Amino acid sequence: MQIKTILNRIQKYPGFVYGFMQLDERRGQLELTVDIYPHRRNGPRCSACGRRGPQYDRLEPRRFEFVPVWGIAVFFLYMMRRVDCCRRGVRVEQVPWATGKHQVTTTYAWFLARWAKRLSWREVATVFHTSWDTVYRSVAMAVGWGRAHADLTGIGAIGIDEIQWQHGHKYLTLVYQLDAGRRRLLWMGQKRTKKTLLRFFRWFGQARTEALQFVCSDMWKAYLTVVAKKAGHARHILDRFHITQLMNKAIEKVRRAEVRALKQQGRPALLTKARWVLLRRRQNRTAEDRSRLRDLLQHNLKAVRAMLLREDFQAFWAYHSVRWAGAFLDRWCTTAMRSRVEPMKTVARSLRHHRPLLLNWFRARGAISAGAVEGLNNKAKLTTRKAYGFRTFPCIEIALYHTLGDLPQPVVTHRFC
Repeated sequence: MQIKTILNRIQKYPGFVYGFMQLDERRGQLELTVDIYPHRRNGPRCSACGRRGPQYDRLEPRRFEFVPVWGIAVFFLYMMRRVDCCRRGVRVEQVPWATGKHQVTTTYAWFLARWAKRLSWREVATVFHTSWDTVYRSVAMAVGWGRAHADLTGIGAIGIDEIQWQHGHKYLTLVYQLDAGRRRLLWMGQKRTKKTLLRFFRWFGQARTEALQFVCSDMWKAYLTVVAKKAGHARHILDRFHITQLMNKAIEKVRRAEVRALKQQGRPALLTKARWVLLRRRQNRTAEDRSRLRDLLQHNLKAVRAMLLREDFQAFWAYHSVRWAGAFLDRWCTTAMRSRVEPMKTVARSLRHHRPLLLNWFRARGAISAGAVEGLNNKAKLTTRKAYGFRTFPCIEIALYHTLGDLPQPVVTHRFC
């Protein structure tokens, strides 16, 4: 079977034919050059309006990179025609294998974009002997097409969260779809302000917002305010992982203060290097952690009392009745307020203030997975780490949409990976 036959099978362009082929070696790498010619009756199309017109002249041959064959780089060679358009004047023709002035075929761009989901962009560029910029433009093309053709119907549950993007308290607000069977990144914006989330609801539209049934977020005031204003009809749920995170921060704050106090009093450094002994969940503690914890329990330490309060609170999530869960929450908050551990008292005040949102978690049980937002956030953080320090927002935006957006792809005659 000839290579020309293979190309016609996997990538045939109507109105054009493959011609002469030549195998050369450039810079120590084999390259296959394939000439492309238009059919005699295939008049050029204007790249601006898409209408056919008379040929004006032809330009110098241009090279377009195609998908490698057996590890050999493949390039199309074509003399672009200029068309005398009745509307736009003299324009370069429109060709089906590339867009604009790009020297990479659309097929090869999709090839690189698919591999960029499995490897870092730098690794893709190295493996396929291309540049990082080419991979970036390919991913940007895939994201642009996917976002334009994304299906936004039937969205009933969303999750709102933020991740730190760069040093200096620079955050990204991420909005996910959390419906059963469909979890993806819907939208992202810079910062975590009211204006940021208002931009999401403007993009999302009033009709889709009115169809929302559940909204999951943390206790960040800007998010709570905007959700109450724009989606007040939906059941607003506080993410349980953020509640645990809030308590862990309180425990660590108590531990650090107590370490300093013990040092000033000249007492043994009981809590030094005990951070993870206190923060790890019971089922994750090692034998060494349990032994250390038994020693700490012999002393009346505020950090240990804070840890025990967090352990007691875990029973809250096991309730099935909203009424009994509310009664447990009230008892726990009362105990925390009497504990004389100020950071845990602050947590109790916050939970009391947001009591209705906490209890909504039980009303929505089964509709939203407990770890959905946190799982997607971990993937987002992994993407930023794989990005080798993306420094601009458009770049990280494209990377996150590409990885977490579950974007559609065009139907092609063959798939690469």
